[in-house]
Amino acid sequence: MNLLILGATGPTGRHVLDRALAAGDTVTVLARRPEALADLADQVTVVAGDATSHKDVAKAMIGQDAVISALGRSTSVRADDLFTRAAAAVIAAAEEQGVSRLVWMSSFGVGDTYKSASALQKLMYSTFLRNIYANKELSEKAIRSSGLDWTLVYPTLLTKGPAKGTYLAGNCLPMKGNPKISRADVAAFMHKAAHSTEWIQRDAVITD
Repeated sequence: MNLLILGATGPTGRHVLDRALAAGDTVTVLARRPEALADLADQVTVVAGDATSHKDVAKAMIGQDAVISALGRSTSVRADDLFTRAAAAVIAAAEEQGVSRLVWMSSFGVGDTYKSASALQKLMYSTFLRNIYANKELSEKAIRSSGLDWTLVYPTLLTKGPAKGTYLAGNCLPMKGNPKISRADVAAFMHKAAHSTEWIQRDAVITD
């Protein structure tokens, strides 16, 4: 598969990248800091650019079969419109280049998944994470109405642990306590979803 990865220099995106290379995909990465992937210069096509730029995304999307986005704001609780701007750029570029498959990472607690959160989680989502979650929700509304073959992935609290391969994934999962999942398992799920029709136009809540 010819695969474009957005957010590949981030902690989850790097797991997606490694998984794709191990699977034999032909990988293109759009990155603001291409030097961060210097160790993979002979294995990956790196396009310098910004995921919020239609022009940059369209350039990177030429010849791709699917797009995986693992874009994030690191430790910031301010979205700065990253997700809405990136979604607009991806949707426009996908239509221009004829690419339909998109796997997009969100967060548990965004949109309808908020209903399944615990009281403590809801407090955090509606206060500290209010800005970033609101922007994520807006971006996902655009993706849902785009006509693309999207999958929206909602991982619970992300950890640095190794992939276990025993995670749970579903449209709606019962939650207890403070559920977690490793970034490596999220990456494995997203990569698998991009190669399958199972999760097209479906939400996927994912947790251990």
